[in-house]
Amino acid sequence: MLHNSETSHTHHDAPGADTAARLDETLLGGARRYTLSQVVELTGLDEQFVTRYWRWIGLPVTHPTETWFTDADVEALKDAAGLFDEEQMDERAQMTFIRSVGHTADRLALWQVEALVEHLARRYELDETSARLLALDKLPEMTEMLQGQLEHAWRRQLAALTGRMAIEFAGAHSDDRSDTHQLPLLRAVGFADIVSFTKRTAGLGSEELAEFVQRFEAGARDIIVNAGGRVVKTIGDAVLFVTDDISTGAEVALGLAETSGVALGTAAPGDPEIPVRVGLVWGRVLSRFGDIFGPTVNLASRLTEQSDPSTVLVDKETAAKLATSSRYALTAQPVREIPGIGPMAPVRLQRAYQG
Repeated sequence: MLHNSETSHTHHDAPGADTAARLDETLLGGARRYTLSQVVELTGLDEQFVTRYWRWIGLPVTHPTETWFTDADVEALKDAAGLFDEEQMDERAQMTFIRSVGHTADRLALWQVEALVEHLARRYELDETSARLLALDKLPEMTEMLQGQLEHAWRRQLAALTGRMAIEFAGAHSDDRSDTHQLPLLRAVGFADIVSFTKRTAGLGSEELAEFVQRFEAGARDIIVNAGGRVVKTIGDAVLFVTDDISTGAEVALGLAETSGVALGTAAPGDPEIPVRVGLVWGRVLSRFGDIFGPTVNLASRLTEQSDPSTVLVDKETAAKLATSSRYALTAQPVREIPGIGPMAPVRLQRAYQG
C-alpha cells in the first residue's frame, strides 16, 4: 500500500489513525524518520533532485518540513542517483526510468488490494466496508510474499524481453542508417474489443460488471499469450496486442474472434456472451513508456471499429503478406470511408477451408 502526502499526514486523533500508522510502518519496513532537508544532508543530493524523484514516482513532497522519509527511502535515492551518474543519464532518461516504476507500482498496488477486497467479500459474505477493513488486517502478512512475486515476475519478463531483442537484432549492424526515417520495430499490431459493450452491460450490477470485464480481460490475455503474442494494454472494453511476426499475429487475431461467447474466459452457463471483433495490421511502431505508437496502431484500432462480431479485418498490405500462406482465406470487402484514415477496402481474414 502506497501513501500519498495527504494520507501520511492524517491527524493522530482521526478515526483509523492508529491503524494507518501501524500499517504505514509495517509496509514501509520502518518508521518515517526524516524531513526533506535531513534526506538532502544524508544523501548528499540536492533538494531539486529529491523532489523530482518523488514527483516522478507519484508521491510528491507537498509538506517538506514534515517527517516523511524512511531509511529505505534514503537508500533508494542513493541507488537511483548512483545509476544515473554511472550511466550519465539526462533528466529525460531519469524521469522515464522512475516514472515507469511509480506508474506500474501504483496500478499494481491498487489492483492487488481490490482483488483481495473482492475475494474477502465473496469468501466471508461481507459488505464492501467490512471487506476493506479485513483487507487492512491481511495485507501486512502478505507483503513479503507479494514482494517476492513481483521481483520474480519482473526478472522473468526482463529475461523474455532481452531474449527477444538478442534474437531480433543479432544480425543488425550499428552503422546501417538506411531506415532511420522509419519507426524502429516491425510488428503485427491488433486490437480486439467487445461488441456493443455498453448495451450488453447496461443492466449489470457492480459485481456482475466486474466479473464480465474480468472474464474478457483474462480470457483475451490467455488467448494472446498462448498463441505467442503479448498484451500491450487493456483499455476498458478493448485489448491491444502485439506479435513479432505476421503469422503469429494472425493466429492471435483469429483465436480472439473465434473464441467468443461463453468460451472466452472462465464463464459459467447463463453468463452473458462476450463476442469480440478484431483489427490486425503489420507495420512499424515505436515502443515507449510500456506502450506502442504509430500509424499502424491507429489503423488497427480503426479496422476493429469496422469489423463485425467474431470477425478479423486487415489492410491490403497485411493481407498481401498473409496471402503467401495456405492457412488463411482473405476476402476483400467493399470500399468504405474510415474516420481518420480515408477511403479503403479492408480485407477479411479467415482460416482456409481444409477439405
